[in-house]
Amino acid sequence: MRLYSNEIVFRGHPDKVCDQISDALLDAYLKEDINSRCGIEVMGGKGKIFITGEVTSKGNVDIEKIVNRVLKDVGYKNKYEIINNLGKQSEDIAMGTNDEIGGAGDQGMMFGYACNDTEELLPMAMVILQKLSMWYDEERKKCNYLLPDGKAQITGYYDDNMNLQRIKTFTVSYQNDELHREITDKLIKDKCIEICNDYNIEIENFLINPTGKFLIGGFEGDAGLTGRKIVVDTYHSFAKVGGGAFSGKDPSKVDRSGAYKAREIAKDYLKKYNLRWCSVQLSYAIGIKEPLAIYIDSDKGNLNVEENLYNECASKRIIKDLNLYYICYEDKAKFGHFIN
Repeated sequence: MRLYSNEIVFRGHPDKVCDQISDALLDAYLKEDINSRCGIEVMGGKGKIFITGEVTSKGNVDIEKIVNRVLKDVGYKNKYEIINNLGKQSEDIAMGTNDEIGGAGDQGMMFGYACNDTEELLPMAMVILQKLSMWYDEERKKCNYLLPDGKAQITGYYDDNMNLQRIKTFTVSYQNDELHREITDKLIKDKCIEICNDYNIEIENFLINPTGKFLIGGFEGDAGLTGRKIVVDTYHSFAKVGGGAFSGKDPSKVDRSGAYKAREIAKDYLKKYNLRWCSVQLSYAIGIKEPLAIYIDSDKGNLNVEENLYNECASKRIIKDLNLYYICYEDKAKFGHFIN
């Protein structure tokens, strides 16, 4: 047996709020102009929300309205000064990524992963935490004692094939009014047990708010930044992580679209070759249509790359095949980009 840990942050965590603002703004620009080029970064903290990055779009977006709507949705009640520092996409980048050329919007490497642990084809401990995070977000809307910020972590016992056997410690740090802890602690413990029972996983110990108190949270307790939770956004460290974050980036940015495609390839190969796990790496050069390389690894060793994959992984082809101009990116920023 070996011990391994993974983590998730709740939707109201400051970093996740910044991710959601970045993607809500992206959604708004794409809705008005699908050819929008966006790389939107957000930082929040101590009464201010700073929005920077690049946008080239025919869309006219009410930034302040969207930011305030996201803050309300995640449960933040304070007022914030919103500072708009957006600029335009560099023409040097645009030369290689316009519709005629259709080259990748950046260089770098992206990873996709799938395993046969769960019906979602994701690691079991990852799915458990995603379900807890989604439940918490719904529960805090109904329970005035629960507040938006929080995170959870599983430290589990694993066998030699990295199958979760049981949980040594389930850690949950959650923001609350600190007046009803007996009620809210029990609520959270009961839900953790309920979710784990669905997978026949026993929990040995809980750590609930280990410092003893979590009243001050959100942008009052911590700063937030777009893209700071890339491990939570992907595979909770059960798989390798690429070099770039997702949120705020339009589909021409292969940091995002390449990672989404790599996940689809990993799922396809997992089923086709009856694998326990599959990991896919794509790599790109800015302005070049097809990937420089595709590498596929698995529990059965390295696998051959099918001939058509290079064409399928061209930037414009990914956008078309995965319908990436017409999905809701804000939803993906809430609980992790891969929940199925």
